[in-house]
Amino acid sequence: MASLVFNAPWEDPLRSVVLLAMMFMFLSGCSDKDWRTASRAPAGIAPDPKVTSEAVVQVYAARAWGWRGWFAVHTWIATKPSNAAGYTVYEVIGWRQHRGLPVLRIEQDVPDRFWYGEQPRLLADRRGDGVDQLITAVDQAARAYPWPETYEAFPGPNSNTFTAWVARQVPALGVDLPLTAIGSGYVN
Repeated sequence: MASLVFNAPWEDPLRSVVLLAMMFMFLSGCSDKDWRTASRAPAGIAPDPKVTSEAVVQVYAARAWGWRGWFAVHTWIATKPSNAAGYTVYEVIGWRQHRGLPVLRIEQDVPDRFWYGEQPRLLADRRGDGVDQLITAVDQAARAYPWPETYEAFPGPNSNTFTAWVARQVPALGVDLPLTAIGSGYVN
């Protein structure tokens, strides 16, 4: 009869590497950072509406908060019609569900703010002629989003499901979401 032998982690190099990697991931996910004090400042990517009269549509992605950021991003869309004084931001935010609010958020806001300490990156940037019609199409698609009250981190619907859904409804937006946009392929 075979007997089981359990080696101490330091006696098995592969096991030691795996344990160290797990400890690193655990500790990095348990940082002293607090989402309530994480930066939500503008990143300086979006054109200033005070000096940019042309219409603008931008799609952003930023690493998700905490351990989710190891493999996932949060995406959103920002629009500014011609001669507008500010931007409208379209996004889905899961924690709103726990407060009894719709997860779909459409509000005047800073378009390129840090996502709780994580710098956004630009996925699509459309400007100029024809973009006002694109903004109208984005707004109509966003308001017709089929899951405005529902959020599930995995498999969806989530923030990436929303952005992907709008992009499918408005192909002229021309955005390709990264593989880290977990939930972008969600279909019900």
